[in-house]
Amino acid sequence: MNKQNIQEALSHYRNHLKASGQNITPKEIEKGIRCVLFDMDGVLYNSMPNHAIAWTNCMKKFGIRMTAADAYATEGARGIDTIRSFAKRQLNKDLSLEEAQQMYDVKTDYFHQLPVAEIFPGVIELMRKIKASGVDIGVVTGSGQRPLIQRLLRDFGEFFNETHIVTAYDVNRGKPNPDPYLMGLKKCGHYLPWQGIVVENAPLGVRSGVAAGIFTVAVNSGPLPDSALQREGADLVYEKMTQFCDDWDTLMVSSGKL
Repeated sequence: MNKQNIQEALSHYRNHLKASGQNITPKEIEKGIRCVLFDMDGVLYNSMPNHAIAWTNCMKKFGIRMTAADAYATEGARGIDTIRSFAKRQLNKDLSLEEAQQMYDVKTDYFHQLPVAEIFPGVIELMRKIKASGVDIGVVTGSGQRPLIQRLLRDFGEFFNETHIVTAYDVNRGKPNPDPYLMGLKKCGHYLPWQGIVVENAPLGVRSGVAAGIFTVAVNSGPLPDSALQREGADLVYEKMTQFCDDWDTLMVSSGKL
């Protein structure tokens, strides 16, 4: 993506903030970006194919039909919310949180029987650039699986600690509501929305970042068309994390000059 595209995206974002009543002073703009909030599955790890298999197998066990496409379409939401929604629509059942959690535990078991997902190329290099820029890093995931959180800390412990991770259990309302990313801003340093960047790959996640008022970058690592992310308000859309990594310095310079 060229410099002009990035500057236009930033300008459009700030015009949207002004239209919503958020008037940012030039002094605040000069402070630049202070944190980057990454989604986990499909952004840091190529794990969505495994999640799709685990979801379809789990739901089938409970008499619910869920396709791989459904798994991608609902990605980012809290697992218990997805289960309760599908159970209501297909079985006409209002599951309690405890019942949904029991089903989610089955899904978790299926997931951990599958091969370990790899880290996407470009993620480590991008985090190194972000850290070198003096910008904080956080993770905002709809998952609540403890083994996955532990893996985050093993793989990326040089960039952030557990206090910078938002899980399904940190909020009452998951994606696509703004709550998870607002919590991410708070955990990283009580930052304001225009001091952050969200990195997402799923429509519900993009909608969450946009609803929180944060500049939202989509990396389309799945089978959905770019338009599915653009419709939700993604400010920039990339095909690969390596492309976003290449543009990091340009984005940082541009973010403090418009």
